[in-house]
Amino acid sequence: MTPGYELPLLLFSGFRTLIDRLHEELARQGHPEVRPAYGFALQAIGADGATASELGRRLGVSKQAAGKTVDRLSRLGYVERAASVADARAKVVRLTPLGLDLLTRSAEIFDELRAEWVRELGEEGVAGIEAGLRTVTPSGTRADAVAWFGAWA
Repeated sequence: MTPGYELPLLLFSGFRTLIDRLHEELARQGHPEVRPAYGFALQAIGADGATASELGRRLGVSKQAAGKTVDRLSRLGYVERAASVADARAKVVRLTPLGLDLLTRSAEIFDELRAEWVRELGEEGVAGIEAGLRTVTPSGTRADAVAWFGAWA
């Protein structure tokens, strides 16, 4: 029987392998400065944008930590701050065309990486992994994974 501790290690190793491969390819495609935490932040900002407070809540970090990450992403050109339409005192963080390009490329690369897994494990094998994980994990994805690891900002 396989020891129980191997399951989380294998899941993490699979996650890490996919993320490392993603970032290798993003670097080749013109995004060498992107760190894994930035992807979580850009996903949490989303198409509609977010204030630093909203971003902090979505990521499970303080407003200050979210603000530092926004500063880095802004310096790199992936986001911009704009006045909120709803509240003139608030600033909304929005994705720039470069940020959208990064998310688009990431999605395409993840599709390619999944296809590699399908070539190794077969469509049924990968679909089985995905279905099993959907069964045993809460619904929806969580953007606060990086904060959970304690690796934020």
